Amino acid sequence: MILLVGFLFIVFFGGFSLLRREGLSMRFAIEALLVTFLVSGLTWALRLTLHPVIFLGVLYLLTLRVRLLVDAGNLYARRGRYDLAARFYQLAGNAGADQSSRMIVLLNRHTLTLQEGDLDGAIAGFKALLEEAGRGYLGLKYEAAAHYNLGVAYRRKGAAAQAIAEFNAAIDSLPSSLYAQRAEAALNQMHQPDTSSQNAAEGGEG
Repeated sequence: MILLVGFLFIVFFGGFSLLRREGLSMRFAIEALLVTFLVSGLTWALRLTLHPVIFLGVLYLLTLRVRLLVDAGNLYARRGRYDLAARFYQLAGNAGADQSSRMIVLLNRHTLTLQEGDLDGAIAGFKALLEEAGRGYLGLKYEAAAHYNLGVAYRRKGAAAQAIAEFNAAIDSLPSSLYAQRAEAALNQMHQPDTSSQNAAEGGEG
């Protein structure tokens, strides 16, 4: 049963990554296989019975540790605890991230830079990230988030033309996403005269 659960876990999350256009992660597959074989071997050798749900939880925590650390960082960032958010992003980056997860970590780090008010640093970071996105390791939702936040950074810097281009790119990346909706709202706001409100930066959620 342990072997079956492990293989189904790999197939499910691997297929989900393909649907999100994040590519197949060999690191994820190898880690999941190693954990599955290790736990299966130990339970057989020691004549132990491990509930499949418990094994699934352990497998989830171990193989998706980077995404979980990013989620924790996002939680603190939304609460304005940028110092703690930065620590969790650093932990995520040092936790053995694969290519796709590494880009998600970078997306959230750059968003944190934007939230802290470093516009030039955020712009440089998002531009470099989007250049890498062409290799197919950044999901469409996260690509839309990168374009949207880059648009926010340009708008705050007073570069209206670049902001409009990035907001449109966010819409084109994934029209049904939350970031596309925010980009549309930002574009409508920019076409209204005498408006001074600013868009809030929102990071991608891993």
